[in-house]
Amino acid sequence: MDARLNPLDNPVAAKFLKHLIAANTAIHNSALPTATQELVKIRASQINGCGFCTDMHTKDAAHAGETSLRLNLVAVWREATVFTDAERAALELTEQGTRIADAAGGVPDDVWANAVKHYDEEQLAALVGLIALINAFNRVNVIIQQPAGDYQPGQFG
Repeated sequence: MDARLNPLDNPVAAKFLKHLIAANTAIHNSALPTATQELVKIRASQINGCGFCTDMHTKDAAHAGETSLRLNLVAVWREATVFTDAERAALELTEQGTRIADAAGGVPDDVWANAVKHYDEEQLAALVGLIALINAFNRVNVIIQQPAGDYQPGQFG
């Protein structure tokens, strides 16, 4: 299976992705815990049906030391006991922010209030930015049908 478009060989797509990658670097360097960042990327990618990003972020998380138990339970985090209260708040905000069209009025106040209990303003800004960013990456990859399975940790630098 080949992607409909090679974003790295297309000047417009490459320029666009360069900006997304720069935004990702700002978030990666924030105070939001790295494990939380990967969990957020995985959960949004699962919801959006982005095989490429799900493959990438589960492999990156495992490479960084995340356990297979936690990776296997991200999709059912509500029923799992292996996530901290802060991670659960981030995953809930991720789901609500990813499924924003499903709820009239956007993200519910109680979901935001729960996130505020666990993250400071800088971390919240990074979390909101990350949710928006991974949704953008997911949409690019789903639209062009980027195949999943061949990603290697560190492949993109």
